Amino acid sequence: MKQKINRTETGFTLLELLVVLGIIAMLAGIVGPQVMKHMGESKTKAAKVQIADLSATLDMYKLDVGTYPTGQQGLQALVESPEGAKRWNGPYLNKAKVPLDPWQQEYHYVFPGEHGKFDLFTFGADGKEGGEGEDQDIVSWE
Repeated sequence: MKQKINRTETGFTLLELLVVLGIIAMLAGIVGPQVMKHMGESKTKAAKVQIADLSATLDMYKLDVGTYPTGQQGLQALVESPEGAKRWNGPYLNKAKVPLDPWQQEYHYVFPGEHGKFDLFTFGADGKEGGEGEDQDIVSWE
């Protein structure tokens, strides 16, 4: 006598999986651009904060040394004593190197500045002068 084994197999059908994947794709298409927009805004805000912090640090440097770093010395003077700086009391930054902007580019430093005591700026995501949104220039003089 043969015994009948009753198997109940459970799982998802191919159609059900395709429907779920379609829903996930639609959500990603709607949510993805919004997330990227806010990420770009965050980097712009972070660059503004970094420029303000570096500007304050440059002011501290000037109090000690008597002048801002030259354009040739650049921001590196905040972490390494430049030649001839007698009252250098640094490093003025917590890290051993000058931070990069949020797009992993170096900040631009000009002394004497055209717009103020010094000019400190970044060109944004595109690395080119001008632009809007995430590509806008972030500057110390505004």
